[in-house]
Amino acid sequence: MTRKPDDSTLTGAASSAIKATSAADASAKSTALRDPAVVGSSAKGASSRDAAATGSSAKDASPTPTGGGQAVSADAAPVLDLETRITGGHHESLVLWLRMLSCTNRVENEIRSRLRAEFGITLPRFDLMAQLERQPEGLRMGELSKRMMVTGGNVTGITDQLVAENLVVREPAPDDRRAFIVKLTPAGRRAFARMAQVHEQWIAELFSGLPSDAKTQLIDLLSTLKGSLTAPPSA
Repeated sequence: MTRKPDDSTLTGAASSAIKATSAADASAKSTALRDPAVVGSSAKGASSRDAAATGSSAKDASPTPTGGGQAVSADAAPVLDLETRITGGHHESLVLWLRMLSCTNRVENEIRSRLRAEFGITLPRFDLMAQLERQPEGLRMGELSKRMMVTGGNVTGITDQLVAENLVVREPAPDDRRAFIVKLTPAGRRAFARMAQVHEQWIAELFSGLPSDAKTQLIDLLSTLKGSLTAPPSA
């Protein structure tokens, strides 16, 4: 009677077959590595595959237009700002408004960061000093609030900080003892002069992407818009 092989016999046979196959593969690979013709063929094949992959990647990375008319790389991270909500169906006035806001926010955030890093001052404090620099005789708190388009409480907080740093002084108004006039101190005027010079260079840098004639045209267009917004409503 023929004896049926047990599991250990089958396992040993399978193991021997695997070892034989592995040895044959290793021998074939060794021969291929020693054979210049095989090596050359493999290198050419790899080069062709790499070139094809590179060409495909280049096509995939070609700039594609966005809704705002800008060209961006297909694998570039999308810019998320106020314009992200724009679609082709939005009115052009809304597109213009969000484009203006997006540009304003980008410039403002950059200036805010640079002022803090370079001079250790916030943008609101710089803006208040800029208003006072144009008015050597000083401004009332209420006037500062209107010019900076912020609340009186905000102006008071900013002024308190600048007074503590000896950059501005707060004096009672001569014609109304309940009101106060804020002025730059000599130290504040010197500090602002240094900051203003650098600030102007930063702004010129950030707007360097526009040619001079485009800036002039944009100023004229925005002047027209500003005039229409400040004009009294028609009856």
